[in-house]
Amino acid sequence: MPPALQPQPEPITLEQYETLPEEKRVEVFEGIVYDMASPSQIHQTLSMELSNIIYNYIKSKKGTCQVFTAPFDVKLCDKPLTIVQPDIMIICDKNKLDGKRCNGAPDFIIEIVSPGNLSDDYIRKAYYYKNYGVREYWIVDPRRKIVTVNYFENNIVSVQYSFDSIIRVNIYGDLYINFSDIADLLNI
Repeated sequence: MPPALQPQPEPITLEQYETLPEEKRVEVFEGIVYDMASPSQIHQTLSMELSNIIYNYIKSKKGTCQVFTAPFDVKLCDKPLTIVQPDIMIICDKNKLDGKRCNGAPDFIIEIVSPGNLSDDYIRKAYYYKNYGVREYWIVDPRRKIVTVNYFENNIVSVQYSFDSIIRVNIYGDLYINFSDIADLLNI
């Protein structure tokens, strides 16, 4: 006899999502709500360093793209509702911004791996980011000291670099991030 099917929760709508308490950190994949853990000190330091490097680069080039950090909603799909909060993102199409969130895929996303969400960043988010049009997606894993670069725009997937590498941001021709400097700062 086959096992009984588990009852599935009713998919959440955008209206329901917007009534959740602001301090509650969640993401929604195909209408199902997933709680997010609070970031660690290393996670926050990495996020700050990387976002500052990217922000300063864009500012120095007088670029029009904007850098956002979590918590900032990205609505990838309305039905079923899919909303993520990437750690760092670059958004170049200002029409995607409505004052509350980004509606559609950012151009570039960095997720910093937390011990409890490995499959989220490497599998689930990689799938959604690729299929909804993110041009480039980096997974920064401080525990393993690895950066995985997914350059979806040219179908280059999962090139891994160590934390002693200088890595080019592919959506820009001349932005390089020296991870050995960042690792030194973190003492890892």
